[in-house]
Amino acid sequence: MTTHTMFDGRLQIYRRAEHGPWQAAARVGGHRFRQTTGEMALDRAKDVAEEWYLDLRGKLRTGRLEPLAPKEKTFAEAAEAYLREVRVLAASVRSPSYVKNLEMRMKAHVLPFFKDKPLSAINKGLVQRYRVQRAEETIARTTVKGKDGAPDTPGKPPARSTMLQEIVIIRQVLKHAEGLGWIPFVPNLSTPYMTQGKRGRRAWFSHEEYKRLYEATRRRIAEGKRRGWKSRYEDLHDFVLIMANTGLRPDEAWGLEFRDVTIEDDYATKDTILVIDVRGKTGVGYCKSMPNAVYPFTELRKRRVRKLKEDGKSAEDIARVLPTMKVFPDYSRDLFNKILEEENLKFDRDGQRRTAYSLRHTYISMRLMEGANIHQIANNCRTSVQMIEQFYAAHIKDRIDASAINVMRPKAARKAARRSAPKEESAPQAHH
Repeated sequence: MTTHTMFDGRLQIYRRAEHGPWQAAARVGGHRFRQTTGEMALDRAKDVAEEWYLDLRGKLRTGRLEPLAPKEKTFAEAAEAYLREVRVLAASVRSPSYVKNLEMRMKAHVLPFFKDKPLSAINKGLVQRYRVQRAEETIARTTVKGKDGAPDTPGKPPARSTMLQEIVIIRQVLKHAEGLGWIPFVPNLSTPYMTQGKRGRRAWFSHEEYKRLYEATRRRIAEGKRRGWKSRYEDLHDFVLIMANTGLRPDEAWGLEFRDVTIEDDYATKDTILVIDVRGKTGVGYCKSMPNAVYPFTELRKRRVRKLKEDGKSAEDIARVLPTMKVFPDYSRDLFNKILEEENLKFDRDGQRRTAYSLRHTYISMRLMEGANIHQIANNCRTSVQMIEQFYAAHIKDRIDASAINVMRPKAARKAARRSAPKEESAPQAHH
């Protein structure tokens, strides 16, 4: 790039391309200004640049010089700043998978659409266009075509929860930009209609289905043919029983150590239960199990002690090592899914896929069916009453009190009401 200076370096004339027009740049009043001369010849370009520079100086002297508006930040710049902050600050309060999934969604769907958009241009209408385009792309990608090229199976749009997560990402980026002073406020990004989704329920196991599941895991211990997997079959059976009797989240169960679980005699119920110090999604909390969780836990602990003895550990070594050992170190997701498929339990009647999380949903649903206090269930499961009412209590028939609904007035009162009705109708009207 060729550059020439004038007025002791306060005015620069430069040309980027060899045959392009000359450009002028100057700093006046603490602000940087740029302007094209539109001239190809250097001499004429200098004259134009000199007049332009002197005009700027004159405007500065008379107070008419207005600095150029700074270039507006784009969504991509705000997203980059937000992700840099998330990687550092969220590492202490969020799991690595949270940050990884956030970046994946951002780069796969959000950034390609909003990348070059100025932050001020992002509003309710633009986000609605994103929803429409996202649905169209997903439907086109998931459509199965027949041999003749015609659509055989129509595609499906993204799930409601998927779109909500992506809108949350957009809103978080805009909130970060607001905090930096790049935008004055965060616009309303809610959908203009169809805001009320269908009332759904989480995939869970009914009493009969849960019985089929734990009987199948018990049979696998005796009939499993894979060599060296008996301990895994036993662990999976105990995992099912403990999960369905504690309501733990799967990640909370996989992070449990033996020092986190104590066996206590409950004062109120006089039952022997597990008291669990839980560390997981919502931080640190406590969980009190059902009595049926005690036996599988004690059996599981006995197997761990037996294994340590077989490895030549002394009693002192076992007492030192056991408390920090994981309760469920080797959870086999494939084995669990295989048993579900064999028992035809992988999907519920609504087509929802059952996973290890369904055992937590089973615990909550069964507690509600037995009439447990919804606030105590929420505390024990480290969730909110609103979540339980929305996803669990709605489909539990035991939550409806028939005695409060099927109310009939006494027979004598009904007869008296029928006798008084004709008299009131036939009463003469008063004349004025």
